[in-house]
Amino acid sequence: MSSKDSWPELVGKPVDDAVDIIIKENPNLNITKFKDGSPIELDFIMDRIVVLYGEDGKVSYTPSLG
Repeated sequence: MSSKDSWPELVGKPVDDAVDIIIKENPNLNITKFKDGSPIELDFIMDRIVVLYGEDGKVSYTPSLG
């Protein structure tokens, strides 16, 4: 299991590929995908990763814990 708290290398990757990579590195995390501009909760949750993606289906911001 990984102790990473962010995945900057996933920016620009297809969102589903990015989710698969995060799950392989740490299957205990809860991953939520949001399209850019969608309303998201700003609560900090220690086991959550929010993956934001653009119209092109690629990760647009560094996925990180919280």
